[in-house]
Amino acid sequence: MLSVMQETRRRLVLFDIDGTLVTDDGAAREAFAEGLADVYDFHGDVRRYDFSGRTDPQIARMILMDDGWSEPDIDSRLPSLWQHYLGGLARNAPGRVRALPGVRALLDAVHASEHVTLGLLTGNIEPGARLKLGAVGMNDFFPFGAFGSDSAAREDLPPIAVERAEGVCGHAFRGSDVVIIGDSIYDVRCGIPHGATTIAIASGKTPAEKLRAENPDYFFDSAEELDGILDAIAT
Repeated sequence: MLSVMQETRRRLVLFDIDGTLVTDDGAAREAFAEGLADVYDFHGDVRRYDFSGRTDPQIARMILMDDGWSEPDIDSRLPSLWQHYLGGLARNAPGRVRALPGVRALLDAVHASEHVTLGLLTGNIEPGARLKLGAVGMNDFFPFGAFGSDSAAREDLPPIAVERAEGVCGHAFRGSDVVIIGDSIYDVRCGIPHGATTIAIASGKTPAEKLRAENPDYFFDSAEELDGILDAIAT
């Protein structure tokens, strides 16, 4: 349980998904590759590209601009790409998405506090996020969030999440009362311009030393460090 001494100060806790809450055994990457082939006739190796912390629109632009596509031509076909991608993800996710160690206990503990509002801050487009979390029964923890479908720029997402949180619980969260938890350098970086508290967990593909170099407010090797993470949220 979060520190009783600190619980009178409300927190908005925003979780990243991939590498933080779940791993998908390549299911999303495969669906992305299928969509790129169907919509853009792209047959390159998507494994060459680092998806960590990037929004879905950023990933599409990164890969296709490298292949010679212009940004306007990419963007004009994105709705079709998402349709194909989501179809592939719906086929791929069941049985392949799994919760990372310690995550369920962490969510249960944070959700139990009446002084915490839980949300998402993820580069996934919202339907993709819901498919991944639905595969492991986690959607009910997160009634709202900010997504790659809201903005391609991750640094735009914290204010969107804050506005939606206020609509849900009626509280105006500011500065360090907004807590961003993620596994990539971009999870840390997106919180800095907004004065958010950043918690980096080295449970994804980003090496621990690279995460530490971003100077997050708190660093943990795993969500299994439950007491430490709860104290960091409450501080």
